[in-house]
Amino acid sequence: GHTPCPSPDTLLTGSLLSAGRGNTFTINCSGFDRYGVDPAAFQAVFNRKAFRPVINHSIPTLVNISFTMSAIVEVDAQLQLMTSFLWLNLIWYNPFIRWNPEECGGIRKISIAAENLWLPDIFIEEFMDVDQTATGLMAYINSEGLIKYDKPMRVVSICNLDIFYFPFDEQNCTLTFSSFIYTVENMVLGMEKKVQEISDTSRNLIRSKGEWVLLNIHQRMVKMTVGTNQYDQIIFYVAIRRRPRLYVINLLVPSGFLVAIDALSFYLPAESENRAPFKMTLLLGYNVFLLMMNDLLPATGTPLISVYFALCLSLMVVSLLETIFITYLLHLATTQPPPMPWWLHSLLLYWANPRTCCPTAPQKGNKTLGSTPTHLPGVKEPVELVGKVSGPREAELNGCPESTRAQQEDEAQRQHLVDLWVQFSHMMDTLLFRLYLLFMAISITTVIVLWNT
Repeated sequence: GHTPCPSPDTLLTGSLLSAGRGNTFTINCSGFDRYGVDPAAFQAVFNRKAFRPVINHSIPTLVNISFTMSAIVEVDAQLQLMTSFLWLNLIWYNPFIRWNPEECGGIRKISIAAENLWLPDIFIEEFMDVDQTATGLMAYINSEGLIKYDKPMRVVSICNLDIFYFPFDEQNCTLTFSSFIYTVENMVLGMEKKVQEISDTSRNLIRSKGEWVLLNIHQRMVKMTVGTNQYDQIIFYVAIRRRPRLYVINLLVPSGFLVAIDALSFYLPAESENRAPFKMTLLLGYNVFLLMMNDLLPATGTPLISVYFALCLSLMVVSLLETIFITYLLHLATTQPPPMPWWLHSLLLYWANPRTCCPTAPQKGNKTLGSTPTHLPGVKEPVELVGKVSGPREAELNGCPESTRAQQEDEAQRQHLVDLWVQFSHMMDTLLFRLYLLFMAISITTVIVLWNT
């Protein structure tokens, strides 16, 4: 009988992948210097790509991870997603790929199609899209069996965004690298380089002047337990900050200008019929501004800037209500002025001259009001009296009867009461204006302090 012939795979494994010292294997690479790399020399390694490349299966494979963030494309506050570009670097050791450079024409490093090799199933847990990495990538292998695999990725990762401090917000997104299949008994993860080097390289590489700035990258090693299995994980914390200039110019500055103009409109005369329509026009313009700028605001959550806009709108509404109240007081004072209570008259005198003691209750007919000045310090000028009333001596010289003199005295007292109510209206206008400024200053200062913290 004839001796059975060995299979080609057995011949290839025996001739090109021979056992060496220390449980390692050496590839027979004779002829590399004359005809380039012989693909038959690696065929035995390619045939084993479905299995984890280890000699002793009780020893886990160490995979070192590193990445470089080259761009932060978009951060979607509504969907809570961050889109970025990464260059993922994986390094591990394959004991079956080893050759002697002196016997292989001095070749110490070659590139091999990654599809021919065993690749670790490293994935990003926060990944929320289909992996669109290009096929046909290459891996570099040195003569010691160290494999370096670089993979460009467009990563759409979920990120828990806190938009309260928008547009001066800083976000901390995580990228968790782990294995989907291999537990810690089969694969452990390590760092190829220090995380500070990863952070510095990423900041220097990002050339795009987009909306977001990379601040820093931190790292932490953890183990995730699922049932009785443990998986090695590396969590990278990516700190990013928004560039607020666009939102300051388009949102905060116009809003501040409109509120400032509304505050300055208090210096229009209270008797003027233009103050209320002017404030109503400002209020309408502010609502149109909010409608136009609505697309720039986050669609979810309640950021501090929305509270600021609501506060500014409330201030303008309060300002309009104050103008309506003062206009009503002036109209009431000039048409049908009611009798002024003594405590209100005392308060008016105290406001006019706080150094003097408050007088007693006015006598009947308010005859003691004659000493009240026609202008109160700290308030706007009162309206001019409608007409000058002639005194009693002038009436007697003109031969007016007694009834005419009494009528003139009543008219003088009524005009004086009108003057007091007008002065009270101006006093209330000044007081409410100062309260308006105080509340506006406190509110805006509180918002700025919250933004700075």
